[in-house]
Amino acid sequence: MDDIKKIVLTGGPCAGKTTALVRIIEHFSGLGFKVFTIPEVPTLMTQAGMNYLTKNQAFFYEGEKATLELQLALEDKFLRMAQQCKKPSVIVCDRGAMDISAYMTPEMWADITRAVGTSTPELRERYDAVLHLVSAADGAEQYYTTANNAQRYEQMNEEGLRVARSLDKKVIHAWTGHPHLRVINNHDDFEAKMHRVLKEISSVLALPQPIVEERKYIVNVTGPMPDDAIESQITQTYLKGYPDAEERLRKHCWGQKVVYVHTTKKKTAEHEELVTERQINQHLYEMMLPLADPERNTIDKTRHSFIWRGQYFEVDTYHAQLQGLVMLETKGIAEGESLNLPPFLEIVKEVTGCKDYYNYNLALK
Repeated sequence: MDDIKKIVLTGGPCAGKTTALVRIIEHFSGLGFKVFTIPEVPTLMTQAGMNYLTKNQAFFYEGEKATLELQLALEDKFLRMAQQCKKPSVIVCDRGAMDISAYMTPEMWADITRAVGTSTPELRERYDAVLHLVSAADGAEQYYTTANNAQRYEQMNEEGLRVARSLDKKVIHAWTGHPHLRVINNHDDFEAKMHRVLKEISSVLALPQPIVEERKYIVNVTGPMPDDAIESQITQTYLKGYPDAEERLRKHCWGQKVVYVHTTKKKTAEHEELVTERQINQHLYEMMLPLADPERNTIDKTRHSFIWRGQYFEVDTYHAQLQGLVMLETKGIAEGESLNLPPFLEIVKEVTGCKDYYNYNLALK
């Protein structure tokens, strides 16, 4: 069948991927999907004799190149298999191609991708969504263990936790720029983390979802952002759409890296909506801009994204007509769960669920 979605499940060490894969298979098989899961290729390579900690750079290079080649080959073979299925299929990769780049220098990664005949933009575009599960080493240290993966190099001590946190952030940086990158927090209740995984995949598969309000606050920034925060520029334009739907274009820039996304939100019931996102090219983006809603301004903002004590935050600083407004939005914090507010942010007012502060309404002229 056509329109087969390919999803990456990634994250730092001890993030819950193994459990999540089991839940994904059970849940979506029960909904009538054929679920294919591609195993973690670096683990296969390690079991077969690869040593990713080797000091032999020539051996390391050939091993990492082989890892990427095997990753792509497995994905391509499973895609061909899925295309022969009579029912809807989804492919879930236990890590994806860009994960490999987090373990080497940018120069070596550029050499390897050239040798394989691909590039970073091409590798990101292979996947419909990337779900990053935050490592238990960041905010849920009491659950960090090496018992479920004998191949894990990050040991269960303070140094191991530090390495695990660092790898967690390197993997997020590797995937930054993918239009459907979602970071899945740690939770006091592990089931909440698993529920968020299933919800995000359901969204990718265009299954209607309950309307869930992410926590949102007006804040003052009282200190510098974390050194590892990811800064980006967002330009958001709302289009003239149907009365019961919200349609927008988004230009998202990380330095020289630019992604264009067309999003439609449509209510299917009082407390349920269907969100459709698709990446588009610059030409189509520019062709659609003249369809902008004349009653709404374009929104321009700078975003800082980061993990703080196991929770994922986005801080948006607005420009132009909304100059001076700074909004903090949390991602996937469960109801009743405490907010790990960073010390460099001061809450002015919570505006969760307040329609005046939806971007759609902030854009009104």
